[in-house]
Amino acid sequence: MTVPVIVLLALLGARLVASSWLELLNIRCVLAHSGEVPTPFRRFVDAAAYKKAVSYTVDKAKFAVVEDACSAAFLSVVLALWILPAMFDFGMDVFGTSVWGQSLTLIFMAVILSLPEIPFELYSQFVIEQEYGFNKGTLGLWASDKIKGLLVGAALGAPILALILWFSREFPSTWWIWGFAAVALFQVAMVVLYPRLILPIFNKIRDLPEGELRDSLFALADRGGFKARAIQVIDGSRRSSHSNAFFTGFGRFRRIILFDTLIDQLSPRELEAVLAHEIGHYKKGHVLKMMALSFAMTFLTFAIMGWLSESEWFYLGFGFCEASGFGPVLLMYSMFSGLFTFWLTPLLNAFSRGNEYEADAFAAELCGSGAELCGALEKLHKENLGNLTPHPLYSAFHYSHPTLAERVAAVSGARRMG
Repeated sequence: MTVPVIVLLALLGARLVASSWLELLNIRCVLAHSGEVPTPFRRFVDAAAYKKAVSYTVDKAKFAVVEDACSAAFLSVVLALWILPAMFDFGMDVFGTSVWGQSLTLIFMAVILSLPEIPFELYSQFVIEQEYGFNKGTLGLWASDKIKGLLVGAALGAPILALILWFSREFPSTWWIWGFAAVALFQVAMVVLYPRLILPIFNKIRDLPEGELRDSLFALADRGGFKARAIQVIDGSRRSSHSNAFFTGFGRFRRIILFDTLIDQLSPRELEAVLAHEIGHYKKGHVLKMMALSFAMTFLTFAIMGWLSESEWFYLGFGFCEASGFGPVLLMYSMFSGLFTFWLTPLLNAFSRGNEYEADAFAAELCGSGAELCGALEKLHKENLGNLTPHPLYSAFHYSHPTLAERVAAVSGARRMG
């Protein structure tokens, strides 16, 4: 067994230990508060709903521990037995060594290596989510989504992969710079094209119907300095009773999309507060900030891959032929970079939480008070069985948004709860 393989196996073990410990720490914290409903939450959660939320959180955490352990075991076997270079060589024999052949090989490997995840996806949706009343989808719809996702992923992924592989062949010293530029342009294009071309493949999207709610939301957008071209509704209820809202696009392509479940769960004034929060992300420049952060991370990714592609130890250490080209570098980075970025998630989440606090403050100011926003957050936590008492360390790693207690305290002008 080579040194690079041993290092990755050690990192796999370290992440498994850390992630499992965080899950168990969170379970202990949740169960420690599982007796009576904590005082701050009694005005909107009764004992039965709280007990159900605790049970849901614990069941998901236990499942996550098992899933993480199985995933680590699978990746360890793939690494230790040098299955990846064998699969790569097989794919090259089948699809050829051209840039298109290599891109198809990588897509083929991604599909095969994702197969062990399917039982866990099915159990999560059709056992856990089903038990707690969230799953609204069918096995046929799940299979249809999988097939559509595979076809869309291949249609989008193959050309960009082939282009990057062509860069690596034609510009061996500077390919990673051109690769970064291509991926950055692709990311910008997808911000505009995804809600228009990709999302409708999976969901039905319609403009919010004319009426009092539509008029009030557009009036609020105007007050907030957000010239919305469209406020749209997505049929999230077709798959789940979970609810959400999100902002997408920029410039004249910007739009706000509400889940139909969200409209069913909130009052018109609470929906205005949610819309004001999403407008806050736009007005505070969070979309551009997140895009800039994404570009910076993408640039760093390509710089690292550029270095690895010129390192003999990398190819030989993982069982690849040095003449294999850029394909193995992209494969290994996509599969194992999470072993390193896992430790950075608290920093990334802290940045995201700062944006959420700013958007909440904007929403409270635009709506005249934070009462409606707090009410909306409380209802959504209740309806989605959100964890009301997460462990601080767990939330640092897993929550891109502040906890409910932290958000309500901040919106109310009180001291943030840590």
